[in-house]
Parts: sequence; C-alpha cells; structure tokens
Amino acid sequence: MANGGQAPQTPSRPPASPSQGREQRPSRIGPYVLGRVLGVGSAGKVFQGTHVDTGQVVAVKVRLGVVRRLSLVRVLIHPDSTALHTREANRKMEREVTLMKLIRHPNVMELYDVYETERELYLILEYVPGGELFEHLVERGRLPEPEALAFFQQIVYAVRWCHGCMVCHRDLKPENILLDRRRRQVKIADFGMASTAFAGRMLLTSCGSPHYASPEIIRGVAYDGATADIWSLGVILFALLTGNLPFDDENIRRLLQKVKAGVYNIPEFVPRAAADLIRRILVVDPARRLTMEGIISHPWFRSRPPPSYLSHHTDPTVELVNLHEAIPLPRIDREVVEQLVLLGLGDPTPGEREPDTDRRREALLRRLQTYGWVW
Repeated sequence: MANGGQAPQTPSRPPASPSQGREQRPSRIGPYVLGRVLGVGSAGKVFQGTHVDTGQVVAVKVRLGVVRRLSLVRVLIHPDSTALHTREANRKMEREVTLMKLIRHPNVMELYDVYETERELYLILEYVPGGELFEHLVERGRLPEPEALAFFQQIVYAVRWCHGCMVCHRDLKPENILLDRRRRQVKIADFGMASTAFAGRMLLTSCGSPHYASPEIIRGVAYDGATADIWSLGVILFALLTGNLPFDDENIRRLLQKVKAGVYNIPEFVPRAAADLIRRILVVDPARRLTMEGIISHPWFRSRPPPSYLSHHTDPTVELVNLHEAIPLPRIDREVVEQLVLLGLGDPTPGEREPDTDRRREALLRRLQTYGWVW
C-alpha cells in the first residue's frame, strides 16, 4: 500500500449462501431494469438499476426472505406461527426504511423508492460511482491531510444532520461510506443498525463493528446513540490519516479489551492538531468525549473551509407540534402507531426487560397520553 500504511482491518463480510445465487429474481422492478451486482452482504445483494424512461442509474438493494411489508402490520398486531426472529428482522428492516425517509442530505445516500414482492423488499437508492471509502483506503493507504480533512468534514456534517433528525447510525465505518471519486464527495449508507436518538433516550442494543464500536457499547451498558457515533468518527479519522485502525488485534477478546481501555498510539507523522482532535474524540468516558459542536469548532477541523455546497445546507429543526385538542384513542391511525413503534417510541428504558410489540404499542400510547395528544 502507498505510504507504507495498511488498510483498516475489519471482519470479512460473509459470502452469500449458495441458495441465494440460485434464486430466480425478476429482471425489472417497477420502471428499473436490474443490471450487474454491485455488492453482496449477509442480508442480500445490491444491483445496478436503470430507469427505462429517463436512463437514471440507481442502486437496488434487495432484502431477502422477508414478509410483505404491508402485511407486516398484521403480523405484528396479530402474532401467529411466524417465527419471532423473522418478525424482528422485518421490524429492523422497516425501521431502516422509515429512518432513511427522514433524512435528506448531500452526504447521505438517498432512498428514492421501495418495492416489494412476497419474499423480497427492493430499496431503490442513489447510485454512487466509486465504491466504498474502505476500498479507497486499501488502494491509497493513509490519505494526504487535505483529502482526509475534506472527507472527514463531509462525514461529520452528515452525521450531525442525522442527529438533528433524531437518528443515530450506530455502524459508522469506511465500508458504510461510499465515495464519488469524480466529485470527491462521500455518502453515508446502510442504516440497518440505525435507531432514533431522542434527547435523554438511552439505547441497549449492542451493535456495530468491534473495531469502530464505542467502549460503552462493548461493555454492554446503556448508551447514548449520538455519543457512540462520535466515537466511531474518531476511529474513522484515525484510519483516514494513518491507513490503520487505532484498535486492532487478531484475537477478538484482546481487541475488545483494547477498545474498553481506550489504549492506542498515534503515529508521529499525524499532524499535531489532527492528533489533538483524535485524542479528544477517543475518550472512554462518554461524558468527557468531545461533542459534535466541539468537533466542528476544533482548529484542525476549521483549518480549511468545507465543501461549498454544505454552506447552503442548514441544520434540520425537529419540533413537537402542539395540538389544539387531544385525539380520542379510537381515532388513532393504527398504521401510524406501528410506524412510531418502529421508530422506537415504545422501546424499553434501561432496566426494563425487552417487551413484545403489544407492550411497545401500549408504552407508546401512554407516552402520547402524557403529551396530551391522546385521550
């Protein structure tokens, strides 16, 4: 690799099962003709698609082995013999789609449309030529400081936008960041682990990649999703500037110990100001970790202006709407309730056992009554 660096080592992605390769799939989804395979993951494949009328090129993400999205509501409301793990997988997938619909930012892959069959869900996504940022690091090794800063600024502003939309990603890593090499523009992708990030809401699910996950996630304690994302940003910055990972070990147990202890070394060639920013982000105690605004106001982050298109993209504003009068419970739209449950408004608080969907729905309705929106 260039500059003597090594590509960030992350767990290899599992290959598609033989049965996936034998499945018959339609050659066209809606107005899109499916083309070559862009990528393969544990949950399915990503194809290149082309709109038959406009010629627009898109990425078509296929989710395998799913229950129809519209009938999912019936499955959740009236549980039958459907396996619990299938319902939970569908719930996560529905949440991914719902969250992606909330976010519109030039550095976040856009979700255009969703199609479904009896067994598969097709996400029509923005096509980003150039592949993953991870592949760019594999080819180049550590990046020149101006390039690393430009990419990092775009990633940070995109994550701040997501947090402003009350969404935390929880799986930030170069493999989930796409790069348009011609425009030098990055796009955050794959919101499969994402969750809502309401102020004061602590999360319980352990997720993400061990190399990029925060110490609090590794320890298995309740954590703030946005603060955990910031830790991942620090790991990404380290990788951009060094071509390596701050925490790495072939033994997973030792790797997790290193992350929990926050033990790492910054090479001497890393610019002093950038090294200072890394140290302020990769702080084990989340209460002492640098905030998003602290990152943006840091001298190294501000040493060069961000891409000009970001200056026209204001931060999102999410406000609670004051209703003139509460809505009677029987008039509540059941499908809207299910969407709110998928967004996590009925999820348990730390110390509570994981509830089933009925309890999540009951918790959500109690919360709406507390707000005075439902009686």
